Amino acid sequence: MIRIWKTNKYTILFLIASLLFYGSFAYDLVRTDFIKLLSLCVALFFFAYKLIQFEKSNLRFLLIFGILARLVFFAATPNLSQDFYRFIWDGKLLVEGVNPYLHTPMELIGSEGFSTQFLETLFEGMGTLSASNHSNYPPINQLFFYLGNVIGGKNILVNIIVLRFFIILADVGIFYFGSKILQLLKLPKQQIHWYFLNPLIIIELTGNLHFEAIMLFFLVAALYFILQNKWIFGAVLFSFSISVKLLPLLLLPLFIRWFIKDTDKRSMLRLGSFYLLVGLVFLISFLPFLSAEMIEHYSETVGLWFKKFEFNASIYYLVREIGFYHKGFNIISIAGTRLAFLTLAAILLLAFFRKNNQPKTLFVSMLMAVSIYFFMSTTVHPWYLATPVLLCVFTRYKFPLIWSLAVFLSYFAYSNEFFVENPWIITTEYLIVFGCFLKEVYLEKPILKGI
Repeated sequence: MIRIWKTNKYTILFLIASLLFYGSFAYDLVRTDFIKLLSLCVALFFFAYKLIQFEKSNLRFLLIFGILARLVFFAATPNLSQDFYRFIWDGKLLVEGVNPYLHTPMELIGSEGFSTQFLETLFEGMGTLSASNHSNYPPINQLFFYLGNVIGGKNILVNIIVLRFFIILADVGIFYFGSKILQLLKLPKQQIHWYFLNPLIIIELTGNLHFEAIMLFFLVAALYFILQNKWIFGAVLFSFSISVKLLPLLLLPLFIRWFIKDTDKRSMLRLGSFYLLVGLVFLISFLPFLSAEMIEHYSETVGLWFKKFEFNASIYYLVREIGFYHKGFNIISIAGTRLAFLTLAAILLLAFFRKNNQPKTLFVSMLMAVSIYFFMSTTVHPWYLATPVLLCVFTRYKFPLIWSLAVFLSYFAYSNEFFVENPWIITTEYLIVFGCFLKEVYLEKPILKGI
């Protein structure tokens, strides 16, 4: 025992400290305590960095540590986000046979069958913004909400534990398929730990129940099979990923040159078949809910991300200020849509002018596409960065890892009574992020060396 301590004392100390700090985060932190929140995050990132540095070749040890860190949150109620109340609400509607896309919680609460203490607690917990809008969560995401409520019933904590269990399983699946992809790319398998042990991933996905983990599991599994030329299975899994979160839709154009490696008609046929299968499976997932009213509500709700919602943005905030100067009002409805079209144009340029028929180039293009999207977005919540964090694992770029720490600065908005963002703090965050991005992309100098 003494010998183990002498040779591994720093690893043991960092491991114990990490678990204790995660415990403090899970059970003794309120979102308004910004100083404590940021201090814990900085410390946890430091511990993760040192553990990977010391034990990078010990994949099993780091896998076990990553699982233990997630299990610390086992019985914790999410403390940085109230979205889970809406998840449980939608799950309860499904159990009762009610289409969650047709009615807002505000329309239902208090009506016949919707005046129970359980539903009123969920309604109050989700907040006015969520309660006044229709559900925007795609069908496979809804399936997990349904399963959580089938098992958890009217017990909110049990619902949380069930949803958390799915998310932990998904992260372990990401570890498995991510390691296999790294092996195919002939990259160090330990790079997967920059996702699996990243405090942002553990806190925001496992801790706060964000379903990016499920989306990314299907995505990374799909990419593994596509790299193996098993594109039919890959297409189905890719469609499942979209049906959890819509974000992977952005990546579809990048497969044009992956499939069309020459002018052979069979290449065109494979590409068309791939897109057709993705679209078909995605459409089938919506069939149990499909109606003209559902399509109208869902499209309107998704459109809010481009025309109404704003949080922790970068380029958009600069455009908004120019709009205030010239127009005298918030131009989000115009700017959000135009920035979305600019994002699409940038992704199409990546699709047609990069050699995405090479696996490593394809992953870089995916990372750049998603990064451009978030740079242009009107809303960038911290958990959104799970996608670039995972994609960067398969590239030489590490700026998303820096961003995954810097993004916690955005929680300053919740430390004041009116949830107002501080422009200087947001500016600091994005000066760090864009500085790292430009250094890696244009100066080709890695931010974090030796990883």
